[in-house]
Amino acid sequence: MPDTDPRQSAPELDELIFVATTDIAARTKGRSMRLADFDDDTTLGWVPANLGIGSLGHIVDDIPYGSTGDLRLQPDRSSLTRVDGIPGRPPLNIVFADLVNTDGSAWESCPRTFLREAVEQLRDEFGITTRCSFEHEFVDASAQGDHHPFSLQAFRNAEPLGSELMSVLHRAGLEPETWLPEYGRHQYEITVAPTDPVAAADRAILVRDIVYDLFDAHGREATFAPVVAPGETGNGVHVHFGLNDADGSTLVFDPSRPGRLSALAGSFAAGIVRHGPAMAALFAPLATSYLRLAPHNWSTARSFLGLQNREALLRICPTNEIDGRDPKDQLHFEFRGSDIGANPWILLGMILRAGMQGMREGLETPEIVEGELDLDGRDAGLARLPRDLEEALDVLRRDELVSGWFSPAFLATYEAIKRDEFASVQARSLAEQCEVYKRVY
Repeated sequence: MPDTDPRQSAPELDELIFVATTDIAARTKGRSMRLADFDDDTTLGWVPANLGIGSLGHIVDDIPYGSTGDLRLQPDRSSLTRVDGIPGRPPLNIVFADLVNTDGSAWESCPRTFLREAVEQLRDEFGITTRCSFEHEFVDASAQGDHHPFSLQAFRNAEPLGSELMSVLHRAGLEPETWLPEYGRHQYEITVAPTDPVAAADRAILVRDIVYDLFDAHGREATFAPVVAPGETGNGVHVHFGLNDADGSTLVFDPSRPGRLSALAGSFAAGIVRHGPAMAALFAPLATSYLRLAPHNWSTARSFLGLQNREALLRICPTNEIDGRDPKDQLHFEFRGSDIGANPWILLGMILRAGMQGMREGLETPEIVEGELDLDGRDAGLARLPRDLEEALDVLRRDELVSGWFSPAFLATYEAIKRDEFASVQARSLAEQCEVYKRVY
């Protein structure tokens, strides 16, 4: 009798594959099947009304999508990723899908298509490409005791989770760069290398789900919620990006101009700064997002361009010129307003669209704020971001350009979800609101 069952001689054939999308609530959803049955022609069924499931886990009333209609999850095989090394759990095969109609045409409200179309428009209209990366901050909500920011002790206290996380991300091809204990209590940050925009947003989704999976496997609880308790340091999702020509050469750097930004990059930045307040409903989409977006909080409460300024909505990042390193290809932007509630595909698609509008109009480079923010004096006139989610939704509706990026059905669904969510959590104390999102995210 053989020592092994021949049916187990190719264990990968008995693995599952998860065909995934990410919705308005920025939660990864989808369907699974046997990997052995997955092929180039595979599509799986989906329901339009699933878009109406908000952060609180239910389909809201009065949205354009009801019990009728059908979609297909159409896998993008280039996104196929195998995640292995989570203790006690089988490997995860995951592939991201576009939401299409049953005839294969693009669905009007597909978030991934929203980003892909922006990338194509940037290339076709302006001849510009970009590489992007996402930084994630999160809290080990199960950790006890003291946490000293950035310390070796805090780093070691997280072991073996930190080493395992970096290993799992590396083996999955996500190119992890740094892992560190951050400023907040039991807060950590994980960064990955830049890549093309759609793949970068896919990576952002994978990173957060891998963190959840790994921490849960160790009996720990990770949360990316914007604020885990009133007064605590916030968790952001920061987006880094540059602008390049078709050959990959930078279009950002011009040492003769303020901030060393080219005129083109300045126009791109101006579009983001101008439309930042209207985009807030989508990049800061949770009721507690606005506890983080406050002055003097190492976050942002105003829509402005800053030079190495961590309270800017859009930051010109520093360059490393040690030993004569060339700053030219290093200079890039960091968008700092977003958090875990933002769908990465939608977030990046908005950033690119706002920048393109700035270039279309030939907007001048915005004022570049250097040094500490002075909201009582020099910087008092900077455009204010909305103070809460309800105001953010109103500002979004008033900006016809930003609201026009989305199908009417998507926008109506989004607004219904967020107004329902806001009404539900506003009846609770700030501590209870933070706890709700801490459990969800």
